[in-house]
Amino acid sequence: MTFSILARDPVTGALGAAVASRFFAVGALCIHVEAQVGAMSVQALPNPLYVRPAIDRLRAGHTPEAIIADLLGPDPGRGQRQFHLMDRTGRSARHTGPDCVDWAGHLDGHDVSVAGNMLAGPAVPAAMLEGFARSAGSSLAERLMAALEAGEAAGGDKRGKQSAGLKVCVNDPYPDVDIRVDDSRDPLPEMRRLYQVSQERFVVFRRHLPGAASAWGTLDRSVVETDIQRGLSRSDQDGGKS
Repeated sequence: MTFSILARDPVTGALGAAVASRFFAVGALCIHVEAQVGAMSVQALPNPLYVRPAIDRLRAGHTPEAIIADLLGPDPGRGQRQFHLMDRTGRSARHTGPDCVDWAGHLDGHDVSVAGNMLAGPAVPAAMLEGFARSAGSSLAERLMAALEAGEAAGGDKRGKQSAGLKVCVNDPYPDVDIRVDDSRDPLPEMRRLYQVSQERFVVFRRHLPGAASAWGTLDRSVVETDIQRGLSRSDQDGGKS
């Protein structure tokens, strides 16, 4: 029902995940990211109970391969599960059960993992990897969106489209980017639109909140507003592209 991507930015250490599906609110159910720990997606016939123990074991330094093997082992539904995860160093592992609805499969590259089921065919994950590679130099969020767009252009979910989600975490226990389109006739353009809107004020405001860089954040609202206005001025000068 889903195609998803996990990735790491080797420069910043940011971890991210993005997903699209002909399924309501796929971003709420499938993708999970914790800064400096890992990223994962549970899909096909998903088992959300994998998430907490997987995060705990990633934090403890267990390998993605060992985590997948141990969680799937006792699960009688493992043949219908699809599950991939990545640790903070970019190591990743994947499982696509033999009973997942065709086409189903996965691929990986350096600091990136893609997986999908109920897809138009194997061209979808291949296109996602290519889209991610072609967008090198862009932000991690933009690269994740480019990968989903490439996968959709290659056929995507063979049933159609409905929802999408995007999550990026850098250093804090809450996300830097967390965008969902739960029900739309064309969710990926809508997700990109929301991302662009977030650049106007939200991302600047987000940088001033309490986090790893500052336990209390910026308490002078005039400093925050000045930074926001500076960003808006740059965006106007760039024609809204920044």
